[in-house]
Amino acid sequence: MTDAFIPSDSIILDLLRKNDAMTVAELAESIEVTSTAVRQRLNRLMAQELVERSATRHGRGRPLHHYHITDKGRRKAGSNFADLALAMWQEISQLEDLEIRRMMLQRLAKRLADMYSDKIRGNNLQERMRALSDLFAERRVPMDVQDENSLPVLTATACPYPDLAERDRSICSVEKMLYSELLGTDLQLSSCRLDGAECCSFQSG
Repeated sequence: MTDAFIPSDSIILDLLRKNDAMTVAELAESIEVTSTAVRQRLNRLMAQELVERSATRHGRGRPLHHYHITDKGRRKAGSNFADLALAMWQEISQLEDLEIRRMMLQRLAKRLADMYSDKIRGNNLQERMRALSDLFAERRVPMDVQDENSLPVLTATACPYPDLAERDRSICSVEKMLYSELLGTDLQLSSCRLDGAECCSFQSG
C-alpha cells in the first residue's frame, strides 16, 4: 500500500531535510543500501507526496534526477508530537491539586473533541459510534461497534495511547471523557485491557 508510511523510510526524509537535494547514488551511499532499495523507498515517498523529483540535463545523456523533500514531507520528518505529548502528560500527572488535575484532563478531552467533532455524524448513538470508529480507523486504531443488551458498545481492540497508558492509566479517563463528549452521552469504561480484558469497551451509562 503506497499510502502507508513505513518508519524505515524516515531516514530518507531526514537526509533530504538536511540536504537541499540528493541523487539516488548519494542516498544509497549515505544509508549503505543498494540503489534499487533506495528507488523503492523513493517511489513510496513520492506516491505519498512526501518527496518530489526534478531532472537536470548535461549534454545528450540521460537527465540526472535529484530528489527533494516536500513541505508535507518536512512536516512528517520533523514531527515529534509523541514526545511532546508524553512530556505534557507527565507535567499534568504531577499536579498535586487533584481538582486542578481533573479540570485539566477535562479541558484536554474537550479540546480533542473540538478537533474531531465535525467528523462525528449520526441520528442515533450507534451511528455516531460507527462514525467514531471510522475516524480512529483512519488513524490506524481499530475499533468496532457491537450490540449488547440492545445497547451499542464501542470496543477498542488497540489502545490509541499505548505509551501513556503503560505509565499512567489516567489516560483511560481522558479517553472516556473524549468519547462521551463526541457522542453526546455519558459513557462508562466497562472493560479495560489494563485489567486483563481482551479489549477496552465503552457503553452508555
